[in-house]
Amino acid sequence: MPDRLSPNATIGILGGGQLGRMTALAAARLGYRCHILAPEAESPAGDVAAALTRADYRDEEALLAFAKSVDVVTLEFENVAVEALEFLAAHVPVRPGANVLRITQDRMLEKGFVAEQGVPVTPFFAIENEAELARALKETGGRGILKTRRMGYDGRGQRLIAAPSDAASAFAALGKAPGGLILEQIVPFVCELSVVTARGLDGQMQSYVPVQNEHAHHILKRTLAPAPQAPEVLDEARSLAERVVEALDVVGLLAVEMFLDAEGRLLVNELAPRPHNSGHWTMDACTVSQFEQLVRAITGLPLGDPVRHADASMENLLGDEADIDRLLPLLGLPGTFVHLYGKSEPKPGRKMGHVNRLLRPYPPGFAPSS
Repeated sequence: MPDRLSPNATIGILGGGQLGRMTALAAARLGYRCHILAPEAESPAGDVAAALTRADYRDEEALLAFAKSVDVVTLEFENVAVEALEFLAAHVPVRPGANVLRITQDRMLEKGFVAEQGVPVTPFFAIENEAELARALKETGGRGILKTRRMGYDGRGQRLIAAPSDAASAFAALGKAPGGLILEQIVPFVCELSVVTARGLDGQMQSYVPVQNEHAHHILKRTLAPAPQAPEVLDEARSLAERVVEALDVVGLLAVEMFLDAEGRLLVNELAPRPHNSGHWTMDACTVSQFEQLVRAITGLPLGDPVRHADASMENLLGDEADIDRLLPLLGLPGTFVHLYGKSEPKPGRKMGHVNRLLRPYPPGFAPSS
């Protein structure tokens, strides 16, 4: 199979959520079809794809049939069994590869890998039992965030330890999680930044401008692009992200989240080998969105220029915030773009869509009124 896939080739996507949905829509613009494999009954990605297979990620019979039906496989969701990627890789190119997923699925391996590249990270400690937790807390001043090493996102799988007296209840809540735990030191920080970087088959890299993120109840609420920080901070954030992407040998996308502390240092916090919530603004403010960039990277096409034609903000629509009656005022505003994910049931904290607003500078002849 040639490295560059021609239009009409089929992209296999593991995961059926909104990231897969927006990737499939971007792929269609370039002439590619998408085949989704996901275990859930509801599949926002499957609704817009050419094909959908509902199967467990460990179902080898389904995986084999899936592999035979596609020309390349990628991820929209990192909580997929590494063994599934290894199995698929014997039959079809998988981008990013199993080793990328193996590292980024495990917070301990992830932080260790980043630190090995000389990239600063928040101090961390492996935790297997309460005695190890007590020793680690002595190193962190009695405070920290206890997390599962695997399967955590949007605040799930973590507990704040504000004082040593919280340790027992935190360990009781998480101690039976498979794969063990990690304690991360609490670092006073000014803000969280993130960078989405694409890397192609030829090693070419393109990074979107670093953005600043605001969270509510551990869920991303708002992103501002670019981050309102000094140019040298943005340059350093981009440089750190690209160093990690190259070291991991990613083909596809990697989102790198990092803290900016009060002393102006950047500390990498988490990695995500897929499109990222903080990159949704690129859909309306850039010549090439993060989703199209992923398609380009994994199919061997040249990466697009990630330049933005407008600054932007992105706000998630959570739960009933995506109710169409509440969105009517937004739908009429110039420079405002509403994206809904087709999910049937709103739940508290569930991402139902997002809103992008273009800010200055505006594209020629287009200036939002508010």
